[in-house]
Amino acid sequence: LTVFLLSFSLTGKEALTHFPSLGTSTNSAQGKAHMKQCDLLKLSRKQKRLCRREPGLAETLRDAIRLGIMECQFQFRSERWNCSLEGRTSLLKRGFKETAFLYAVSSAALTHSLARACSAGRMERCTCDDSPDLENRKAWQWGVCGDNLKYSTKFLKKFLGQKRIGKDLRAKVDIHNTNVGIKAVKNGLKTTCKCHGVSGSCAVRTCWKQLSPFHEVGRLLKLRYDDAVKVFSTTNDAVGHSELASPQRHSHSTKHHASPRATDLVYVEDSPSFCRPSKYSLGTAGRTCSREGNCDSMCCGRGYNTQSRLVTFSCHCQVQWCCYVECQQCMQEEVVYSCKQ
Repeated sequence: LTVFLLSFSLTGKEALTHFPSLGTSTNSAQGKAHMKQCDLLKLSRKQKRLCRREPGLAETLRDAIRLGIMECQFQFRSERWNCSLEGRTSLLKRGFKETAFLYAVSSAALTHSLARACSAGRMERCTCDDSPDLENRKAWQWGVCGDNLKYSTKFLKKFLGQKRIGKDLRAKVDIHNTNVGIKAVKNGLKTTCKCHGVSGSCAVRTCWKQLSPFHEVGRLLKLRYDDAVKVFSTTNDAVGHSELASPQRHSHSTKHHASPRATDLVYVEDSPSFCRPSKYSLGTAGRTCSREGNCDSMCCGRGYNTQSRLVTFSCHCQVQWCCYVECQQCMQEEVVYSCKQ
């Protein structure tokens, strides 16, 4: 779809790069540091130009990468594929359900991070949400700043540079899943209000737009992954161009098909098992699991090892005058289950 999604945000490795600190140096030094940050990112020429013109963008992009990686790994922590960085480049060349999730969670993380960066004052060219229906000037007077999702989505479309894609099925799928991620963030946008007045009365009420925590976005996208729809390309005779289609879920005929919903994650080929090491993952050997929960599935029928170990933790804590907490060190036995080779 874009150099950014394929080579930057989804490999995850760039998120671990140490960026030069902007610190409190002169504007000239800060400008050079910002340019260096943009150069460290693996971006297309157009994206690099946009990055250079937007002070604060490079750091926001890196934050978005880390946010997307951490949320992906959290949502898939109990699955055979655990969103590890190993094998991700090969995975992105295929049309699996996992690829669909990566596109969606990456675009969601970018949208979320850009909106939050605007409201936090980390971007020079945007500020608080400027929706005309929310009396944002009053909100600003009370020290409140709404998350600027409007600017975020507008800038993201420009940054990703989605173009006309003709009959390319994979490109259609990637764009669809990217938009699913953006919609998931929009779905979590809420209006928050705060009362001002004597004794907390609502003589004056200030309202602003606020994004949901990204965990909620990740949880929604994981549900979309679980119900992902396999699609193919078909020609719409009425308009004369190709579009995504999927077999109707309640029809046994292969002649009937329907377009996927705008909120559906879509994929074009079945995923591997991820049980054994491959170019897509490290497999599940050695992964910890829950005996009552997912060991049978995680270990792919190979069985699991059981190991006991002693763990130390703080216990019997008491607050002492003045002013610290004193704890004892206790030990307990913990049983760990891990998949066999």
